[in-house]
Amino acid sequence: MQHARGVSHTPARPTCPARREGGIRGLTVTEVRGSGVQEGLLAERYSGTEFGMASLVAKSRLEVVCERNQVTDIVRLVTLAANTGEVGDGKIFVHPVADIIRVRTGESGLKAERMAGGRYDMGGST
Repeated sequence: MQHARGVSHTPARPTCPARREGGIRGLTVTEVRGSGVQEGLLAERYSGTEFGMASLVAKSRLEVVCERNQVTDIVRLVTLAANTGEVGDGKIFVHPVADIIRVRTGESGLKAERMAGGRYDMGGST
């Protein structure tokens, strides 16, 4: 299993239709603050007035856990949905997951990762 984590200044909302169409049922979205290439060099505004530079920029972090053979498709879906061509479009980090345990049932591994109506049910996995 793999964990794909993306951080972008693009709100996560545009990725929602793409993820549903792609059979991505489970994900976590967190509103975070940070800086990358732009180094947080965006002027803070309040009621139309500039107040100097912000040290951290509002961003969205989207996390998906999936089977290894689904990573390429999921990264493609999220990239297409979030890409504006601007600095701050973000990065996607992919790393292995040792195990998953579904708290309600005690299931682990692939049984715990799969959700009804997800990519596995759509034929997105072998």
